[in-house]
Amino acid sequence: MSVTTYPKTSAGRTRPAGAGPARALLRRWPTALALALTLPGLFSGGGGDPGGAVDAFGEALPLLPLLYLVVTRIGRPRWTWPVLGAGVASMVALRAAGVVAPSTVLVAAALGLLLWAAVRGTPHGAAVSGLQSAGAVLFCGLAVAGLAADPELGRYLVAAGWFLHGVWDFVHLRMRRLEGVVAPTFAEWCGVVDVVIAAELLFAH
Repeated sequence: MSVTTYPKTSAGRTRPAGAGPARALLRRWPTALALALTLPGLFSGGGGDPGGAVDAFGEALPLLPLLYLVVTRIGRPRWTWPVLGAGVASMVALRAAGVVAPSTVLVAAALGLLLWAAVRGTPHGAAVSGLQSAGAVLFCGLAVAGLAADPELGRYLVAAGWFLHGVWDFVHLRMRRLEGVVAPTFAEWCGVVDVVIAAELLFAH
């Protein structure tokens, strides 16, 4: 008769073999999902249409700071993923309608929220609200500049916007003052997506 043994933890307790790595992988599901969604585009070299990639990602870039502004205004991180879904659906609808560029609507919405936050404040306080406002101005500005510039310069401006927003996401994961602004799973997922998209834009051919 054999006896099943389990490795001991640092605290002297026993756990089933392999439980630790499995749990670690489950905790990293946002990274795995982000890589699954973005790596095919990176390895395909941006689909062979750099100009189209700049336009597409430039139009989408303002959605990222807008999401942060909305969730900061709500004060409930659990709403992060639903807000993302609503934002993506709105972009798809605006693109299908073809009446106005999605980036125009997103930037206008961000400006409206900035004014609202300035007048009414946010649940996280003036310091966090000011930081989110500065981020919105930076990322929306890079998107607008990238879409208005010639395609080669625009590619670098839009790539810079996505890369810097990836840094922004990771700062929100690590900086105690910013914990709870958005859902941590979203910040992890978005940070990886942003960095890979920036690389895709830089290596597009």
